[in-house]
Amino acid sequence: MIKKLFLAAMLALPMCLSAQSLKFGTVNTGEVFNVMPEKATAEATLKAASDKYEAEFKRLQEDFQKDYNDFEKIKGDASTPAAIKERHEKDLQDKYQKIQNFQQTAAQDLQKQQETLLAPIQAKLQQAIQAVGAENGFTYIFDLSIPSIIYHGNGSQDVTPLVKAKLGIK
Repeated sequence: MIKKLFLAAMLALPMCLSAQSLKFGTVNTGEVFNVMPEKATAEATLKAASDKYEAEFKRLQEDFQKDYNDFEKIKGDASTPAAIKERHEKDLQDKYQKIQNFQQTAAQDLQKQQETLLAPIQAKLQQAIQAVGAENGFTYIFDLSIPSIIYHGNGSQDVTPLVKAKLGIK
């Protein structure tokens, strides 16, 4: 029994010693990401694209509303043949479908643009965190902006200022 306890203690000793040399840090990537100048540029690009899509969508809606109003006049006119009314109704349905397709395509395109524009910024932030970790001897750096961290004690160092400095952000 004593041999087993001694063996267990000998196995646990290296783990205890290595735990003492661990250095933990935290960073708030959300805070850093929001102050990166590249993010503002990306947001401006996305806003410009979004504004263009909104303007086109508004134009399509106005065009549809005009055609709908014309259809309502034709629909109420007893002298207009049924074939003409049906053609106008079909045209309205087609325009409505085109508007729906446009909305879907615009949303997908904006999502793709956002991913394309933000990916290099996120990569740059990740590289800065890795550099700070390597330069300052951190074993782990945890992200405070992810809600899965339950406890943030005094045993870790907030490296957010170091990451901002690495990126040249004040």
